[in-house]
Order: sequence, then C-alpha cells, then structure tokens
Amino acid sequence: MTKAKKGDAVKIHYTGRLQDDSVFDSSSGREPLEFSIGKGQVIPGFEDAVTGMKVGEKKTVEIPCDKAYGKRDPSMVMVVDRQHVPAEINPEVGQRLEMGGPSGELIIVNVIAVNDKNITLDANPPQAGEDLVFDIELVEIS
Repeated sequence: MTKAKKGDAVKIHYTGRLQDDSVFDSSSGREPLEFSIGKGQVIPGFEDAVTGMKVGEKKTVEIPCDKAYGKRDPSMVMVVDRQHVPAEINPEVGQRLEMGGPSGELIIVNVIAVNDKNITLDANPPQAGEDLVFDIELVEIS
C-alpha cells in the first residue's frame, strides 16, 4: 500500500486540540483538508505527521510549538490609539479584526484589551506558544 510522501497531494480529516484537550479546529462535518506535502501549506509538524501514513490510517500526534506556530512574539502585540480605528468598528476583547500590514497585506489580529483611549491588538497566531495535539486520518493520496 502506498505511503504519503513529499510531493503527494493528500486529503485528511483532523481534529486539533490544545494540551488542555480543548478543540481549536476540526474538519468534522466539512470536506477533508487537502494539501501537498513539502509545499509549506500546513505547519511543519503536521506535514511530518502525515508523511509515511497510508490511506485509511489514523493516528494521534503531539506537535511541539516550534514545529507548529512557534513561540509568541511580544513585538506582534501593539497598542493603537482609538482615534485610528474606524468609527463603525466597536472593538471587544476576543474579537478578530483585519488590518493592513506594512506592505499592504492583510493581517488578522485579536483584540486583547480595550479602554477609552487605546485598543491592544495581538497579531500572533492564536496557537502561538502552544504544543498541539492532532487526531489525523489520511483519506486520499493523489
């Protein structure tokens, strides 16, 4: 039976959990996730886990933060004066917003604090600094 290898397009079902067992993402109820191994389309530890699997195989893997989203970067937390936020936006803690980056790209940020003068935004990925656990099932190799 064929094993998934670099260059293969694969389809997988997965559930991603934090160490406290809380689920942060899952393909349950959706189409399988499709990506090509070796193209950097998913986190490195996830690619490593799928490599060598056979169709129909299931496994649970722990991925340390350095093979996932990396450590939290304090420089990606910014305090913005409220006057720089469009009036139609009423930010709340936990809200995700899009903003323009320095090169014109869109950046997703999380609102982590709000007061009358400032809004504190965190551009770190939500799972940065976390060791992750994934349940994976390889559905297809092409």
